[in-house]
Parts: sequence; structure tokens; C-alpha cells
Amino acid sequence: MPRILLVEDNEMNRDMLSRRLARKGYDVVIATDGGQGVDMAHSELPDIILMDMSLPVKDGWTATRELKSADDTKNIPIIALTAHAMSGDREQALAAGCDDYDTKPIELPRLLGKIENLLNANT
Repeated sequence: MPRILLVEDNEMNRDMLSRRLARKGYDVVIATDGGQGVDMAHSELPDIILMDMSLPVKDGWTATRELKSADDTKNIPIIALTAHAMSGDREQALAAGCDDYDTKPIELPRLLGKIENLLNANT
């Protein structure tokens, strides 16, 4: 069962997405801010990370750069999740080290496709 680290500060988004992912067979662990997300990525070593970009303590851009520069987490795929679907956001997420990008509100079938593609690419 693949383990997903969901880094999301919005309780409603976090609850909804974690329940839906668990129903699809994923083991979901949750962090509520960027600092906790970095710590949990090192301790849990998930198969993939879903990273909100607008986080307290440490934003998703900073957290992603830290994880991609650390030996134990640099190969974990990270999907940026953001409500800011502005021109250039996807490029900014990829430049920070994210492996893919998805917008909120989450469309589960689209996100699941991205998760599966990255998990399959890493096996």
C-alpha cells in the first residue's frame, strides 16, 4: 500500500482528501504545516508527497526545496497543490523541485492519475 504524505493546513481540504485517498487504498499520513511536513517526510519516507504551497511555518516552496536537497528525501515525488492557478505557478512549482502540479479544488480522478504516474515512474 503506497504511503502518501499530505501536507495541508486547511482542515476541510485535509479531511476530505485524506478520506478519499484512503478509500482508494493509500496509507495517508498528514502534516499541517511546512515545517511538520519536512520533519515527517524524513521520519516517514513516504512514497509520494502532496504539498500545499500556501502553508504556515514554512511555505510549500521552501519545504520542497529543502526536501529535494536532502539525500534521504530527494527522490520522493512531490505534487504541488495550489488554489493559485495563475500563469507561471506551474513553472514556479517545478522550479522549486515539484515533480507535478495540481490545482484546487481537487478533481480526484485527475490527481489520482498524477499520483499513479509518479509512483509507476519511481518503481
